[in-house]
Amino acid sequence: MAFPQPKPQTPQFPQHLLRTVDCKQGAIRAVRFNADGNYLMSCGSDKSLKLWSVSRGILLKTYTGHGYEVLDVDGSYDNSQLCSCSSDKTVILWDVATGQVVRKLRGHAGKVNCVQFNEEATVMMSGSIDGTVRCWDTRSRRPDPIQILDEARDGVSSVKVSEHELLTGSVDGRVRRYDLRMGQLHVDFINSPITCVCFSRDGQCTLSSSLDSAVRLLDKSTGELLGEYTGHKNNVYKLDCCLSNKDTHVLSCSEDGHVYFWDLVEGSLSLKLSVGKAVVQSLSFHPTEPRLLTSMEGSVQVWGAEPEEEGKEEESI
Repeated sequence: MAFPQPKPQTPQFPQHLLRTVDCKQGAIRAVRFNADGNYLMSCGSDKSLKLWSVSRGILLKTYTGHGYEVLDVDGSYDNSQLCSCSSDKTVILWDVATGQVVRKLRGHAGKVNCVQFNEEATVMMSGSIDGTVRCWDTRSRRPDPIQILDEARDGVSSVKVSEHELLTGSVDGRVRRYDLRMGQLHVDFINSPITCVCFSRDGQCTLSSSLDSAVRLLDKSTGELLGEYTGHKNNVYKLDCCLSNKDTHVLSCSEDGHVYFWDLVEGSLSLKLSVGKAVVQSLSFHPTEPRLLTSMEGSVQVWGAEPEEEGKEEESI
């Protein structure tokens, strides 16, 4: 397998700040691209959820219905629905176009840290500080979850879904992978509270960040440690990590105001992107292009591989 030369790759980093969006939502707890990368969702400590145009930085819709700060959001594959979770212990299914609450689901015993649709958006998975992952049917009116996964011995901080697999990270220091088709559970012990987990886009690996200021890449089937990425700071907060759109680089938020990019194969630091002076709490990589969202305090930053042409800049907020 031939790897591309480093030189042509350099411009592909989203290192140019295209715009800063002042969300006016208090602290931004999470920022996410939608399925095609044309929109972004921001979760605020002011109990609101907002939908924005990425290219123009303008507000399209505000969703209100949570009783406390919103901690995570996910969009359905067809952009018709959103699901969000909050410190108010609820999960809400939203109609994107109308802004109405379709369903408000209660059942978790504590704040809900993370939420995600499955690929068909027929099920929502939510992970809570109560140590459970609950699976909710989006099509029926039943108020109770269709399944509760309660293997975690502490709060669930991160949930990701890929086809028939569910990946969870917990404060108990374990990454759990549920094969829902086979009814199997695979556990990898990291020995430090997990803040974020994700699948690689090729489905072969899992990535996890933890409070020992390390991001680890594991072989999905064997649990073998393939790479460990360090240099950033993550000791206190629940911060995001992810892979770039082509699985070439590992990214992590940091408490020192930067986003760190490491070469996936070599493990070397490729870029240390300065966002500001506060904690970079959340990030989201564009599904197909070298674009990145970051959140710091009350604003969201949109980054691209190339500076925007003159004339477009005036559209930013």
